[in-house]
Amino acid sequence: MSVLRTQMRGVLRRPARLLLTGLAVLVVSFVVYASVLAQQITERSVLNGLSGTPEAVDLVVQNGEITTKTAAAIGQVPGVAEAVARIDAGGTVGARDYLQLQSDPGSGPLALATVKQGRYPQKAGEVAVTARTAERMGMALGETVSVQLRYSEDGKPLAPTKVTVVGLVEARDDYGFQAYAPTSAVIAMTGAQQVNRVDVRYAPDAGDVQSIIAQKTPGAEVSSGDDVRHEEAEAKASGVNAVFAVIAMFVAIAVVAAALVATSTFRIMFAQRMRQLALLRAIGAGRGSITRSLAAEGALTGLVTGVAGVLIALGAGHLIPVVSGWFGFTMSSPGFPVPAALGTVALAVLITVLAVLAPAASAARVSPLEALRSSGTTGARRDIGALRWVTGLVLAAGAGLAAAYVINGLPGRDPKDYDPTPMLFAVVGSGALAFFALVALGPVLVRPVLALLGAPIRRSGPVGRLAAGGVGAAPRRAAAISVVVALGVTLIAGALVGGASIRVLAEREAAASAPADYEVTGEDQAPMPVALVDKLRERKELSHVTPYRRIETKIGNVEGLTAVDLAMGALPELGKLDVSAGSVKDLKAGSAVISGFTAETTGLDVGDKITLRAGKNSGTFTIAARLPDSGPLGSAVVLDQADLTKLGAPTTYSGVLADAAVTGEKGRTDGKRAIDESVAGASFHTEVLADQRDQIDDQLTLLLVIALALIGLTVAIAVVGVGTTTALSVVERVRESGVLRAVGLSRGGLRAMLTAESALYGVIGAAIGLALGIPYAMLAVKALGVNAPLAVPVGQLVVVFLILVALTALAGVLPARKAAKVSPVAALGTE
Repeated sequence: MSVLRTQMRGVLRRPARLLLTGLAVLVVSFVVYASVLAQQITERSVLNGLSGTPEAVDLVVQNGEITTKTAAAIGQVPGVAEAVARIDAGGTVGARDYLQLQSDPGSGPLALATVKQGRYPQKAGEVAVTARTAERMGMALGETVSVQLRYSEDGKPLAPTKVTVVGLVEARDDYGFQAYAPTSAVIAMTGAQQVNRVDVRYAPDAGDVQSIIAQKTPGAEVSSGDDVRHEEAEAKASGVNAVFAVIAMFVAIAVVAAALVATSTFRIMFAQRMRQLALLRAIGAGRGSITRSLAAEGALTGLVTGVAGVLIALGAGHLIPVVSGWFGFTMSSPGFPVPAALGTVALAVLITVLAVLAPAASAARVSPLEALRSSGTTGARRDIGALRWVTGLVLAAGAGLAAAYVINGLPGRDPKDYDPTPMLFAVVGSGALAFFALVALGPVLVRPVLALLGAPIRRSGPVGRLAAGGVGAAPRRAAAISVVVALGVTLIAGALVGGASIRVLAEREAAASAPADYEVTGEDQAPMPVALVDKLRERKELSHVTPYRRIETKIGNVEGLTAVDLAMGALPELGKLDVSAGSVKDLKAGSAVISGFTAETTGLDVGDKITLRAGKNSGTFTIAARLPDSGPLGSAVVLDQADLTKLGAPTTYSGVLADAAVTGEKGRTDGKRAIDESVAGASFHTEVLADQRDQIDDQLTLLLVIALALIGLTVAIAVVGVGTTTALSVVERVRESGVLRAVGLSRGGLRAMLTAESALYGVIGAAIGLALGIPYAMLAVKALGVNAPLAVPVGQLVVVFLILVALTALAGVLPARKAAKVSPVAALGTE
């Protein structure tokens, strides 16, 4: 107890040291809990973005004959706070435009639409439309239009329904043809007797509501809201599970980062207390009492700062969705994961206790007399000892073996029933072992890396040489902080490389289903005359106008396969197509490009002959390329125009693809308007395919922003660590600073030297981080098994390197200013 009291009094006498210790643990706790909250935000945001079911939906009744009366009865079940019947109807406005009318409450937790201008409909004959719908269809607030919503039993159109636009709304989906109204108004306008589904929100005291509703809706499917959201998300993006696996990987890495940063910081900090610990040993304190007192000090520090870190992270987590909304991004609230909060505080206590034990054990092994003679020299030791060499080499070998296991188990091009989770965690395990090996071997790696990358600073003059010499003279201190910086850079490099690779993959997949901004097709598959195509080509608002023909073909006994003659080089988006084998550039008369399904069904591949039959006509073609999935526009085979004509294709076109001449929403709207004007009076439908690409791109951007925000927390730890290390270095080297000042180094020169030392920490760490981060990111991308190409954004990585160096330099500014204020006489008098 006396030793513990002595330690606590020492802590209270030097609050600055406690502040540095507490700041490190606080940031660690903040990162760990923020990682949990970031995962919550990401999962909820992705599910809400990719699914059409609101987060507040607890139960969904669907896939059955659900009458309007049954839907109303569901809302009366005890324990149901709210039940919203969903009806999806639609009809044409004018000659061509299609308006999709959806039922929605317009407010509350189950609403899909939110009013931005005007008001929400209240009765039949009123609708609210999305902003893009109003712009593309030329609808204004207060305008009344006629919509063909009702049809007789034999399919003949009845009198159109007049609807007035009373509001503009914002919704998850905005493809330019969405309208919303309350369920009762949609029923009145359409005469619907059945609903598509019913979304249910439970009351706080809800009992076994699901079984009661299941009894009232025999034949319907009753599922939890979470299950439906996951199913809808997977239907829109089959790789969503892989995305969540990546998120879990980042959370695991963040926990490793937290432990690594705390250990490094405390190792440096408590090494400076060797003299105090030696004095306690000299007056009779035992090893056990010193260890217990330091552990208690660490536990108290971890408890206080852990709670503070959790509270700060919780506030930031709930603030992020609000701030993101100011900039047009929609993110979900993370909630309050109580078990994770308690676990984070416990982790903070555990980390601090473990981090304190290492220097305590080291001090206990040194005799009191020898420890008294070694004041302040710990950081300058250059050797690491045989045990640390062996440990580092074993860890490095383990990292290599884990990486070799992943490389050996990487899936082929089109894997079947492949689960990426074990491989991704193996990548994380290999990376963790590599970083712990770096911790062990860091002091012997600092000097070679410094010699290679510190040359420009050395050549800058005497101050630069002193800075490089100061870093090289204390390799343990330099290694401790450089490893932290390296971890942050590794994570950033991994996110940028992984994000760029997944984005390219998404662009490739979108190129097949949405190869252009617009697709114009005839109603009921009506042919499109050549004159109409020529008219579209004359419009300056459009570019890359590309017609195509489509016919049904047969390959052997396989029927119903679609062949198109889309010119593969006519549209820029088609240049992004993923090709499993061969080259689409080789498509010419007598050759064919086949889809992955066609290759799998027929067993044919590049170089083989394929025979197509269409009615009485047939033709044999050489396969020039094989695509991984379906061909453009869902086709099975792509042929040359002359070859499709030989198979009996008509001279008229099946449809036309075109791009907007100007990028952006205005250019897209102008292009849509130009198409409508060109086909005026004819029965043709225009679909804006580019909207689908935009939605996928927005989701990927959201994921990357959240991932970088999560990694930014680790970088913040690194910057705090640099500042802490520089501050401790100033305390250790007061006498050295005094000598330099006494021999003529100015205050500005001393500040520049210490700031340059901090920058060198960033240079060493960033270089090591890039050297590890890029290969591990490539390995993780391959381990996903989604055929993503490897894309390395060199420009972004260079910017990251420069920013990290600048941040670490800034972290040393305040300690450098403090060191420069000490007079040479006072510094020389310091022991």
